[in-house]
Amino acid sequence: MATGDECCSIQLIDGDGSFNDTGIEPFIKEVKLHECGLSYAVVSIMGPQSSGKSTLLNHLFYTNFREMDAFKGRSQTTKGIWMAKCAGIEPCTLVMDLEGTDGRERGEDDTAFEKQSALFALAVSDIVLINMWCHDIGREQAANKPLLKTVFQVMMRLFSPRKTTLMFVIRDKTRTPLENLEPVLREDIQKIWDSVPKPQAHKETPLSEFFNVEVVALSSYEEKEEQFKEQVANLRQRFFHSIAPGGIAGDRRGVVPASGFSFSAQQIWKVIKENKDLDLPAHKVMVATVRCEEIANEKFAAFTANENWCLLEEAVQSGPVAGFGKKLNSILYTSLSEYDAEATYFDDGVRSAKRKQLEEKLLQLVQPAHQSMLGHLRSGTLERFKEAFEKALNGGEGFSLAARNCTESYMASFDEGYADAVVELANWDCSKVRDKLRRDIDVHVASVRAAKLSELTSSYEAKLNEALAGPVEALLDGANNETWPSIKKLLQRETESAVSGLSNALSGFDMDAETKEKMLSSLQDYARGVVEAKAREEAGRVLIRMKDRFSTLFSHDSDSMPRVWTGKEDIRAITKTARSASLKLLSVMAAIRLEDNIDNIENTLTSALVDAKNNAAVTDRSITTFDPLASSTWEQVPPAKTLITPVQCKSLWRQFRAETEYSVTQAISAQEANKRNNNWMPPPWAIVALVVLGFNEFMTLLRNPLYLGVIFVGYLIVKALWVQLDISGEFHHGVLPGLLSISTKFLPTVMNLLRKLAEQGQSPANNYPQTNLGTESRSFQNGSTSSSMSSSASSGVTAPRNDIEYSSPSKEE
Repeated sequence: MATGDECCSIQLIDGDGSFNDTGIEPFIKEVKLHECGLSYAVVSIMGPQSSGKSTLLNHLFYTNFREMDAFKGRSQTTKGIWMAKCAGIEPCTLVMDLEGTDGRERGEDDTAFEKQSALFALAVSDIVLINMWCHDIGREQAANKPLLKTVFQVMMRLFSPRKTTLMFVIRDKTRTPLENLEPVLREDIQKIWDSVPKPQAHKETPLSEFFNVEVVALSSYEEKEEQFKEQVANLRQRFFHSIAPGGIAGDRRGVVPASGFSFSAQQIWKVIKENKDLDLPAHKVMVATVRCEEIANEKFAAFTANENWCLLEEAVQSGPVAGFGKKLNSILYTSLSEYDAEATYFDDGVRSAKRKQLEEKLLQLVQPAHQSMLGHLRSGTLERFKEAFEKALNGGEGFSLAARNCTESYMASFDEGYADAVVELANWDCSKVRDKLRRDIDVHVASVRAAKLSELTSSYEAKLNEALAGPVEALLDGANNETWPSIKKLLQRETESAVSGLSNALSGFDMDAETKEKMLSSLQDYARGVVEAKAREEAGRVLIRMKDRFSTLFSHDSDSMPRVWTGKEDIRAITKTARSASLKLLSVMAAIRLEDNIDNIENTLTSALVDAKNNAAVTDRSITTFDPLASSTWEQVPPAKTLITPVQCKSLWRQFRAETEYSVTQAISAQEANKRNNNWMPPPWAIVALVVLGFNEFMTLLRNPLYLGVIFVGYLIVKALWVQLDISGEFHHGVLPGLLSISTKFLPTVMNLLRKLAEQGQSPANNYPQTNLGTESRSFQNGSTSSSMSSSASSGVTAPRNDIEYSSPSKEE
């Protein structure tokens, strides 16, 4: 026999009634029961001696209980109570094999131990198997009657309420169908229950309140072994997940945690042994269900396996199902009608109560599918609303009108869908789902509204930024008396245009006047903020702007042409004009002037920084004079509108003068150098004197042409030295620096010229292009030979060489 995983067994109570307290703990650890928590089950078996209990357990749970050897005669095999772990069954299941009743070995003590073991089994077990012979059913004095009577008697004195499943296993089933045997067995059970003396509290309590009765029939093991094994294999499947909802012991109560099972079992047996008359307080209560509950469970199981229901449940998981309510109602009514037909002959009260329970279980089962249907209906309606709403807005419909129309339309659509999905048996309220849909729609409308308003606001803010930033920067760059009035007009014009456009755009939102006014006011503040931010940005670059304006006015004339300092310009006046213009720029940048307030910033700056009396030499009297710029605020200008404080203006002006002083100095130097260059020619009277006094020398040159050649060669040499030494450039820096520079460069320059002439003299003749003799002769005839030669020589001597190691200093030094 395949046993799956290894079977573990132990004798829990020996034949003398002693509890194996030393062996149970190792057993519990070996089967790892302490790890199970509440996820475990206990099964026990009762029955007459030699009725095949151990054989049934070994085949049903793959245990290894000792079985009776039929060839040695019928005798007691199991003594006391044995416990084993069922192999291959989840969750962890323990099975107890009780000593058989009505045995000859115990004699008169049989009844006492029978009651004790029965009470123990009922107190700790979730499922009790009652092994009985088929031919005993219907007999008044059969062996099952004392056993059942014992079970019902001891059940009345259990420790606490415990609902236990009693599974009657009919052995050696004959040809009589189980459908005919079961009513007879149940009738016998009911008679025994009615005849058992009960405590006052349970005088009228039905059997179904204590027991869940199951009936199973098995063929003879000896005569039909293969059929017996097949039936046992089918029965074994029912013990898988026995404590799960819907399982054999799925409705058990008062379960002891696995970690305390051994202690609890030991204490229960101790109390049982000390109270032989069984007058014990209730420790467990075993509750069984009657036939109506069995029928209800069968119909519930049939409903869960119904193909139409399974298809409907699967379909609704992926999306809405058309006619969902009609289909589900049909399946529910069919199941309840079948229950009514089978439970007709049972007590009206029980039948109605169990029908109500079945109805509640069925509704509980189908409610998730119904909720899924409503969820799909809600989400689908919401998605369609979003699409329709967006389409309406893109079509130019007003926001509030589109929201109202779409909301009404799709809420009505949801109501129609819910009417198609309603479950008639249930009184479920869909208002929560409907309210959630309405909230989702309102949230979406609010989010779209906020997005649209934000988009509108951002659009107009972007337009204002584009319309104001560039022009304001240009106006501040050309700062003059009309700068701030022009900025103010620009701000007013663009703000009015933007506010008017936004006001028209907001008309479709059904916005209250206060909110609308707040948005328009916010847009106006944004426009003013753009101007002020740009003004502060430009104020941070005011020094650069001042230097640029000074450079433009100082270095260019009225026609925007670069100035050439010839010596005739009034540098002082030009400098004053350029600085005044820069000061004008500083005064314009000093404060924001978007209101009609008048200030004296320009006059203060002019009087403190430009006026001649303030630029004069500082005297003892002026030291004690009040400085108008020794302040952090301007008169008549709020601090929030101040861009550059008086102290900062004074510091900026000092830095500005220091950085523009060099340009003025350079202009003065250039003007003086130009004057000196123009004074190199001798005066006219000196020229006349030279002509008169040098007449004789001039005549001598005419009579001796050789002197002209010497003078010409000297001229070429002087010209070459002039170019190489850059004499005119050297003297721009002054006479003394020029002489020092020329003296250091003179000798190297002369040596370079001589080396160049020597290299040209040694060059082969073929490196030069051939000359046309005819042309040369004609040149001599035309008197142009000398001029051609002189030009070539001059260019050869004066041309600067790239390989000269010395380079003249820069003119900017």
